[in-house]
Amino acid sequence: MSLNLLEKMKKNKEIIKNFEKLNRYVFSSPTLHIIVLTLQCNHFCKYCRATNNKIENTDMSEKTLLKTLDFILKTPSKSITVEFQGGEPLFKWNLIKKGVEYLKEKNQIYNKDLIISIVTNLSLMDNEKLKFIIKNNISICTSLDGPREVHNKNRIYLNGSSYDKVIYWFKKIKRLVEISKNGETDSLPSALMTTTKMSLNYPKEIIDEYRKLEIGGIFLRPLSPIGYAKNVWKDIGYSANDFIDFYKKSIDYIIEINKKGEKFVERNAAIKLKKILLNEDPNFLDLRSPCGAVIGQLAYNYNGDIYTCDEGRMVGAFGDFTFKIGNVYKSKYKDILFSPKAVKCIYSSINDLNPKCIRCNFKPYCGLCPVFNYETSKTLYGSYNSFYWCDIEKGIFEVIFEKIKNKKIKEIFLGWFYA
Repeated sequence: MSLNLLEKMKKNKEIIKNFEKLNRYVFSSPTLHIIVLTLQCNHFCKYCRATNNKIENTDMSEKTLLKTLDFILKTPSKSITVEFQGGEPLFKWNLIKKGVEYLKEKNQIYNKDLIISIVTNLSLMDNEKLKFIIKNNISICTSLDGPREVHNKNRIYLNGSSYDKVIYWFKKIKRLVEISKNGETDSLPSALMTTTKMSLNYPKEIIDEYRKLEIGGIFLRPLSPIGYAKNVWKDIGYSANDFIDFYKKSIDYIIEINKKGEKFVERNAAIKLKKILLNEDPNFLDLRSPCGAVIGQLAYNYNGDIYTCDEGRMVGAFGDFTFKIGNVYKSKYKDILFSPKAVKCIYSSINDLNPKCIRCNFKPYCGLCPVFNYETSKTLYGSYNSFYWCDIEKGIFEVIFEKIKNKKIKEIFLGWFYA
């Protein structure tokens, strides 16, 4: 065998090895299962991508909940996260309690690595609920869009200040979890911000709000014109350039914070940097190719309908069932995995097959969202008239690659993983 051939074989093995590291979750089954217990909500958030008011007959029944949990437990993945959402899921506290107890009982048979989480605005939290949550090691994620002025304007709560509710309960949960876990912080509450047009003027203030809570980082999340948000885009939306300007100011401020000795992570960048610097797949569903729809996550509506992902469910809330792939009463996992809609969704999110992505320098680290493409162009593949997603992701990548040219900044980024 010639030396050149041996070198080529060695190089090919290295390419395959790198591909497997960067895409190791692509060949797995869904780990994230999102259950919508109700569409009722006591907030009127400006950017809500689902239904943002009180509607009757949109509560999940106990029978449907248990049927949904049985479906989830029968999916192949060894590790699963069951996430209770809404609306506001705490309206259906009785279902959450029943679901948690049922999962733990049934999991003695299935022996899954099980994580249970609740996404809540915290306005209906009380001490009894919190005691149950901590006892059962349930994770909590809430929304925090920044300081009082920004948060209250984005997330309108008719019974008072949504900001005050979030801050009070977030601090209390964090304190009690730290005490109950003897310093272990795996179950600490998390917060997620959404960037609206108003947010663009407050990069430092938003970051400082997260620093005050000692969360250790922030995910600077752009707004997407999906579901309800699409209908009010002129009031809350912005251009890709506007977001990138906001992101540049934010990342510069975060770098300065780290230079002063305070470890504070920008999680959007950290996800991308894990791919770029460590050549590892962080399993962030939006940046997989194909994306995480169907093969990374599934969403279950209050009536048992199964969707490719939560974004697809939000499209369905407006009567468009392009991303509906089954129902827990009628479908088995194999049925939905090989359904025509699921196959089309998966296929359309492979960036090697998309003409907009094929020659992009950032293709190995990026991903596509067929729901975003569909909502902005009515095609799963997107169109050349719809570059918003692409421009934002490319803009963030350009900022990151420019920063890692600086050795000191690169060391700060690496410190986010090895602290």
